[in-house]
Amino acid sequence: KGAHFGNAVSHSHRRSNKMWKSNVKSVRVKVNGAARKMYVCTSCLRSGKVERA
Repeated sequence: KGAHFGNAVSHSHRRSNKMWKSNVKSVRVKVNGAARKMYVCTSCLRSGKVERA
């Protein structure tokens, strides 16, 4: 996952560049039976796509 880019639009409709960063945490995860530390997005942690070590 990476950053998303767009515009921050004010009430008067003036636009300035905006960047949304993905919510990523450093977590100990089980990979092939071994525990290792890696960066995982919080949506993957909540949905159960990765298993914590």
